Amino acid sequence: MASAEPGAEDAAEAEEAVYEEMPCDRMELSQRLAVEELLSTEASYVHNMQLCVSDIRAHLQDKQLPELDLEGLFSNTDDILHVSRRFLKGLEATAGPGQEQLLCISTLFQEFKEEMEAVYKIYCASYDHALQLVESYRRDPRLQEEILDTLKATVPHTGASDLSFFLVMPVQRVTKYPLLLGKILENTPSSASAHSALEAAARAMAQVNANINEYKRRREVATKYTKAEHLTLRARLARLNTHSIAKKTTRLSRLLLHEAGIVAKTEDKEYDDLEEKFQCVASSVATLKENMASYLGHLEAFLQPSPHQRDLQMEQGPAQQHRRLSQLLQSTVFPEFQRVGRLVWQPLCSLSDMLEGPQQLVKKRLDKLLDYEEIQERKSEMGTVSYDEEAAMNTYLAINDLLVAELPQFNQVAVQLLGQILRSFSALQLDLAAQVLHHAEKELEQLPHGHMALPSFWKVVEDSLQQSGAQLRAFCQAFETVTPSPGTQPLTPAEERKVLSLVSKHGPDKLYQVTSNISGSRELDLTLLRGQIVALLQSADTKGNTSRWLVDAGGPRGFVPAAKLRPYSPVQVQQPLMQLLGLDGDTERRRHSYASPEAPRPQVATFTPTFQVVAGFSFAARSPQELSLQAGQPVLLLEPHDKKGSTEWSLVEVNGQRGYVPSSYLVTMPVQEPAGWSLPV
Repeated sequence: MASAEPGAEDAAEAEEAVYEEMPCDRMELSQRLAVEELLSTEASYVHNMQLCVSDIRAHLQDKQLPELDLEGLFSNTDDILHVSRRFLKGLEATAGPGQEQLLCISTLFQEFKEEMEAVYKIYCASYDHALQLVESYRRDPRLQEEILDTLKATVPHTGASDLSFFLVMPVQRVTKYPLLLGKILENTPSSASAHSALEAAARAMAQVNANINEYKRRREVATKYTKAEHLTLRARLARLNTHSIAKKTTRLSRLLLHEAGIVAKTEDKEYDDLEEKFQCVASSVATLKENMASYLGHLEAFLQPSPHQRDLQMEQGPAQQHRRLSQLLQSTVFPEFQRVGRLVWQPLCSLSDMLEGPQQLVKKRLDKLLDYEEIQERKSEMGTVSYDEEAAMNTYLAINDLLVAELPQFNQVAVQLLGQILRSFSALQLDLAAQVLHHAEKELEQLPHGHMALPSFWKVVEDSLQQSGAQLRAFCQAFETVTPSPGTQPLTPAEERKVLSLVSKHGPDKLYQVTSNISGSRELDLTLLRGQIVALLQSADTKGNTSRWLVDAGGPRGFVPAAKLRPYSPVQVQQPLMQLLGLDGDTERRRHSYASPEAPRPQVATFTPTFQVVAGFSFAARSPQELSLQAGQPVLLLEPHDKKGSTEWSLVEVNGQRGYVPSSYLVTMPVQEPAGWSLPV
C-alpha cells in the first residue's frame, strides 16, 4: 500500500500537467492557423486583383466603349496591386520559428502602413462613385451585356454577376487587416516576445482604417462644396428661406466685425501661406489664359488674308519673291504653328478647370470659418451647442484639414503644369522663328541687296524712305492744289442738337473729334465711329493712365484712347436755305415735281461743326424724279424726306441736278481741313 500511494500521486500530477499543456497547444494551433489564414487570403486577394487589372479591365479597354468610365471604375487599382504584391512577397519571406515569424509579420505591417494608407484611402474615397457607375451601367442593357460578356470570358470560375464583386475587394481587405492581426494576438500569450509587437501592428492598422474613414469623410465634404452650380435667378430665389437668410446675415455681421477690428480673426499661418500661393497660381493661369485667347484670335486673323493668291502685274522683282515667301509661309510654316492650340491652349484650359474646385472650397472655407467662430464663441459662453452646430464646426475642421493637407501638393503640380505650358509655348515660338528665318534667308539671297553689308543696306533703306516721303509730300501738295473745296453741309437736326448740348454743358474748348473707329474692349470703354464729336471730362482714367480719357458722347460716358482724339473747333457757317416749289396743275401729275423758288427767306447763322453728305453706295435712277449717284460722291442735301413726308427718300442736288435718292444710301462724314483747302464762310 505504501509503495502504491506514490504511484497514484505521480499519475495525478501527470494528468494535471496534460490538462495544463492542452490549452497551450490549442492556442499555438489557433495562432498557426491565423497566420496561415493571413498568408492564404493575401495570396488569393492578390490573385483576384491581378485578374481585375490585367484581365477584366484590359478586356473592357479592348471593347473601346466610350460610355464606360474605366478610370472611375477601377480608380488606382494599379497602385494597390503594386503594394499588395510587395506585401505578399514580404509575408512569404517571414517563414520561420513561431515567435520569430510573428515579429517579422509585425515589422512588415509597420513598414507598409503608410503605403497602404496612401493607396487605399484614394480607392475608398472613390468607391461610392464606382458603385454609382456600376448601377448606371446595370440600367443600360447593352452595357450590362458587354460587362457580363467580359466577366464570362475572363473569370468564369468566380460566378461574378457584375463588377462590384471585384471592386469591393480592396475595401474589404484593408478593413480585415486589424481583424487578422487581432486573431493572431488573441492566440499569443502575453508573455511571448512577439506580443507587444503584434499589439503595435494591430493598433497601427486600426489607425490606418480610422485615417481612411476620416479622409473619406473630408472628400465627401469637399465634393459637396466644390460642385460649381449654375443656377438661374429663379432657382436662387427658391433657395432663400428664413434659415439661409439668418445664416448669411450672421456671416456678414461677423465679417464686418473682422474688418472693423472689433473681433479678432482666427489666424492660421500655414493655411494663409498656402492660400496666398494658390491665389497667385490661379491669377497667373487666368491672366495667361486671357492673353493666349487674344493671341490665338490675332493669329487666326493673321492667317485669313492670302495676298499671295492675287495676280501681280509685275512678273519679276522683289514683289514676286515676297509673294513666293508669303505663299510658302502660309501653306507650310504657319499652319504647323497652329499646334499651339493642342499643346498650349487645351492644357491651359484643363488647368483652369482644375482650379475651379479648390477655388470653390477656399471660398466655402471662409463661410464655414465665420460659422465656426460664431458657434465657438457661443459654446464658450453657454458650455454646449446643438447637434447641427457641432456638425457645422466639424465641417469647417474637415475643409480646413483637407486644404492644409492637399494644397501643397496641388500648388506644386499646378506650378509644374504652368511651367510646362510656358515652355511648350516658348519652344513653339522658337521653332516658328527658326523656320521663318530659314525660308526668308533663301529668298533674301536672291534679292539685289541680299549680299550687301548691313550698314550699307540700312543706308539704302533710309534713302528709299526719304525719296518715297518726298514723292508723297509732293503728291499731297498737288492734290491740295487741284482738288476743289468739299461741299460743307450742316448737321442734321439731331446731330446739331447733340453737339450744341455738348457745347452748352462743357464749352467749345472741350470738344474733340474721333479720328478713327474705336472698338471698346474693356469695361467702361466706349465704341465710337470716326468723325463723332465728344466732350472731354477727364484726361486720365481711374488709375491715372493719361492714355485713356473719360469723355461724354452726348449720352453715354466712358473711356477712349487719347491718341484717337483731336481738338475740334466749331465754325460759324451760313445754313443754305432750299425751297421746294409747288405742283404745276397744267402739267402731268407726277410723284415729284419742282417749281421756281419763292423769295428766299433771311439766312440764319447757325453754330454747327463742318460736315458733308456723301453717297455711301452707288445708285442708278429708275425714273426722271430720281438721281443717279456714284459711291463717295459729295451731294447737297435739300430735304431729308419726300413730298409725302417719308424719310425713306431724300431730295439732293449733284452737279446742278436735283432728284430723289434713298436716304439709306447717304452718309454724313466730317470734312477734313488740310492746309490749302478753302473753308466755308
